[in-house]
Amino acid sequence: MLCIKPVPEQVRVCLQSQTLAYAGRVFPISSSKFGIGAEEGSNKTPLGHFQISEKFGSGDEILSIYKGRRKCATWDKKENDLGNDMILSRILRLSGMESRNGNTYRRYIYIHGTNDEEGIGSTKSIGCLRMKNEDVIELYNLVPLGASVIICADETDLL
Repeated sequence: MLCIKPVPEQVRVCLQSQTLAYAGRVFPISSSKFGIGAEEGSNKTPLGHFQISEKFGSGDEILSIYKGRRKCATWDKKENDLGNDMILSRILRLSGMESRNGNTYRRYIYIHGTNDEEGIGSTKSIGCLRMKNEDVIELYNLVPLGASVIICADETDLL
């Protein structure tokens, strides 16, 4: 497995290795099963430079379910509803900082927890960057609002 080098104060995502690095930590993620892209309605994960524009879920318990960025329930793992792509635990909303990804905010591309933690490390999402629930809470607590995020296809783009 490839490993990307963490850079202080910048979230760095490598889609090839399905990893996210920040503050000396490297987390496994899941990006889009539809591939890379920024087209409206494509359910693809965009590339480039982003900013964390909003954070949702401060103080909410792990496995909180969000609809429209508002907590609506708490997920029961026994329900095992893997057919539904749930947004759990925390949301870090991204805004694109380049013309090629300027629609990211309108596309509701997030870094968030998931009900499919078994799928972390492979391409399973519908555009967002999924993380394990404990990992996304840790990242949420570490990363400040406005932090820079770089999403690259492979590690050579992150050097």
